[in-house]
Amino acid sequence: MICRISGKLVEKREDSIVLDVNGICYEVLVPGAVMQCMGSAAQLNGTVSLITFHYFQLEPSKGFQCLIGFMNEIEKEFFEKFITVSGIGPKAAVRALKMPISMIARAIDMADVPFLKSLPGIGEQRAREIVAKLQGKVGKFGLMQDTRTGAEAFTGKHDIQEEAMGVLSQLQYKKNEAKSMLDEALTRNPGIETAEDLLNEVYKQKSKK
Repeated sequence: MICRISGKLVEKREDSIVLDVNGICYEVLVPGAVMQCMGSAAQLNGTVSLITFHYFQLEPSKGFQCLIGFMNEIEKEFFEKFITVSGIGPKAAVRALKMPISMIARAIDMADVPFLKSLPGIGEQRAREIVAKLQGKVGKFGLMQDTRTGAEAFTGKHDIQEEAMGVLSQLQYKKNEAKSMLDEALTRNPGIETAEDLLNEVYKQKSKK
């Protein structure tokens, strides 16, 4: 059983990385939530060390091994809980865990089905099954300090925020106030993809106050 792996990062793909370990290259699947928290360690030709979940996938005509990488034991523990949900295997979990783990954990505890449905490959029925299985069991993962870096990196919203911030500044909002409104809007609706949609979300919330 391979529990850890360290090597030079030679290739970075959408859901995996390739590590050169003394001349032998290994592909390691990495959930998006983990990928974006790797930071400077994920630079090409840099050394990356990962804790791994090692499993065998069996199919009717073949079987193969698979490694899934994490930066720490807490990330791995959440992953192992997530795959206890019926219908969510290791590969499906890698695809689904795109948002920061702390946000996913809080969504589970709050029974936020719309948020869970926004995760790749998770429909409404599966989202409800996640809540039924894990609600009340993932509280500590909501304390992870991964929200800011993970959310901005995965969703590509840093540029969107900057653009929206510029608009709010022109509208005479103070920087701290504008940032607070934008952060709240992204928390409510993490699927926002444009600065215009982000500003509309801010407006909708202000109009309710």
